[in-house]
Amino acid sequence: MYSNSLFFLRSSLGICPVLDCWQTVRLTLLLILAIGILGCNGQQKRNSLAERRVGGPCEGCEALLEFGDRTLHSTDTLPGFKANTPKIKLTGTVFESDGKTPAENIILYFYHTNREGIYEKRGDETGWGRTHGYIRGWLRTGPDGSYTLYTFRPGAYPSRREPEHIHLTVKEQGTIPYYLESYHFEDDPLLTPAVRDNMRNRGGSGIVLPQSENGILTVHRDLILGMNIPDYN
Repeated sequence: MYSNSLFFLRSSLGICPVLDCWQTVRLTLLLILAIGILGCNGQQKRNSLAERRVGGPCEGCEALLEFGDRTLHSTDTLPGFKANTPKIKLTGTVFESDGKTPAENIILYFYHTNREGIYEKRGDETGWGRTHGYIRGWLRTGPDGSYTLYTFRPGAYPSRREPEHIHLTVKEQGTIPYYLESYHFEDDPLLTPAVRDNMRNRGGSGIVLPQSENGILTVHRDLILGMNIPDYN
């Protein structure tokens, strides 16, 4: 490019032959055109790789991406499971937006309070762990879309202004992380009609009723990607 520019400069000063000068001008123009085309193609490629922004504002949704070098599975256990009661098992299937097709390779991020309603920290947390605490974890669905998480029932905030709940964020291919309706418990006295009316049922209803199965309280909840999610379609 620089040598071509030099030839062009020499031609404008009358230093090179006329034929060579026209060839230099032609090559320079072709080079400029090629650079422009490559730049456009690169921009289009970057745009095609951009993830869809769905779900609206979501403070802390990026915490879903903090699993680092962990190998994620469709079944896991949150910290504190052994030491706390009542223990619960969350299980179900993640479906595509049609509500029928199992969704594979979906990342789920869970976090909740301890039994006292505090997002408990150990002191070595990084990133969003400094806010969400250490009682958190990640799952990745397999071909059948199923997920299972072992944890314990969280406590309500000390203020008692909100019912007990387990936060849930989801990441599917081609979208940014977005949150789904938290798990709420049907038998929680803080789950008032006003709270119920304010729910948006993102991914489906989050109200669940644990039932004893094989010695552990079990919650069945299927998740539907994109359901009641702003800007999804």
